[in-house]
Amino acid sequence: MKTMCFTLALMFSFGAVVRAQEGDEVKRIGEAKTVFQEIMATADKGIPRDLLEKAHCVVIVPAAKRAGFIVGGQYGVGVATCRAPAAAGGWTGVSTVKVEGGSFGLQIGGGETDIVMLVMNDAGAKKLMKSEFTLGGEGAVMAGPIGRAVTAETDGYFRAEILSWSRSRGVFAGVALKGSTLRSDDEDNKDLYGKAVKHEDILLGKVPATAAAKPLLDTLSQYSKVEKK
Repeated sequence: MKTMCFTLALMFSFGAVVRAQEGDEVKRIGEAKTVFQEIMATADKGIPRDLLEKAHCVVIVPAAKRAGFIVGGQYGVGVATCRAPAAAGGWTGVSTVKVEGGSFGLQIGGGETDIVMLVMNDAGAKKLMKSEFTLGGEGAVMAGPIGRAVTAETDGYFRAEILSWSRSRGVFAGVALKGSTLRSDDEDNKDLYGKAVKHEDILLGKVPATAAAKPLLDTLSQYSKVEKK
């Protein structure tokens, strides 16, 4: 009985944390910016600039969590943005997303893991624009490389649909997030934009970016070139 009560209390406590996290979209964007900036600040251990320059979209999920009572054991909320040459800075406004299930890698115990994904081609971008898809199922995903640049021997990375990395307790590494489900967070998008908006329309650049997204988009532009069409 005591064990059951403890488990229920833990579930309600974790649920409250999740709801609080989901209810603060602006904070989520700021955390995503911080995560990306910290990762890229160390060039020799960050995401290769070559890949960033070619990426069609970026997904950042700060502080994803693991808890045994959640199916799949993993849960994270984050943001996604895609290339938009006509948009200021070359990136669309952000769409809020959730990642659930699968394995985020590098976790020890009940710790938190930051996740970054690069969508490398049109096929991957189209899947990202769906309201929900499974990484490694509908969306082929592979662990991304770390370092200053990608050499000719690793050109297979450019052909991947989605590359992914995770950071836990200061350790940053490529990780294949197979089995995780990524879906749009429509309620948080409604709160962020002040009206109901479609996940796909945001990522296609049809919805103007909010002021809250500017620091993140500026940071992405700082580390990646915007290709002219």
